[in-house]
Amino acid sequence: MREGIHPEYQEVLFHDTNANAYFVIRSTLQTNQTKEYEGKTYPYVTLDISSASHPFYTGEMRQASSDGRVANFNKRFARFKR
Repeated sequence: MREGIHPEYQEVLFHDTNANAYFVIRSTLQTNQTKEYEGKTYPYVTLDISSASHPFYTGEMRQASSDGRVANFNKRFARFKR
């Protein structure tokens, strides 16, 4: 390998804020933030979603309403019918 052209490959602490899960993974990602985890200081990156919180990996079923606009309106205002 040529010297000086490859980014530094290091352990990085990733924090899934949605599931409050931490992962230490080797990465070339550069960050200015650091955080101590299990007695060692790592470069620190926050994530919105990871395998710990993504519905595909967790098995949670999230389903949007399948009713149309008219059906939602009728459900909401059914008590006002005369």
